[in-house]
Amino acid sequence: MSHEMLLPNRFKRIGWFILVPATLAGILLIFKEFEAEWFQASVPAIFADEFPGGSKSFTMIVTDLTNTVVGVLFLVGAMMVAFAREKVEDEYIRQIRLSSLMWAVWVNYLLLLVGFLFIYGIAFLYVMIYNMFTILIIFITRYHYLLYRTTNATRHEK
Repeated sequence: MSHEMLLPNRFKRIGWFILVPATLAGILLIFKEFEAEWFQASVPAIFADEFPGGSKSFTMIVTDLTNTVVGVLFLVGAMMVAFAREKVEDEYIRQIRLSSLMWAVWVNYLLLLVGFLFIYGIAFLYVMIYNMFTILIIFITRYHYLLYRTTNATRHEK
């Protein structure tokens, strides 16, 4: 991965501070969907499909922002964690980063293929929503697991 495409190392810590609470809030939203009346606002929408009003384009709508804020915070935090340089960014780290990214893409699309084959109806919409986040989750998990394993292997050699 190109060195110019990575964020400075300090963004990794900031990303974790954003990612962990956003992940916990996202899990809470999955299992206990709620709408906070105080968190509703009028926002611009390129496309909105409202029931019973039909669909609208390029308009303002009033909506609950809970899912939007949690999703944005998760994505920003995950991208900071995933794409921040390590303190020592050498060729081996770049190789781990690239292989983890390739691995995440493969696993993500295999999971999506399983979803296409075995999940139908409104449940498939949920699969597509979760699929937006899984590639970053898989990448971060695999990348940090390989870094941890590599660090432990070098410690045991000494």
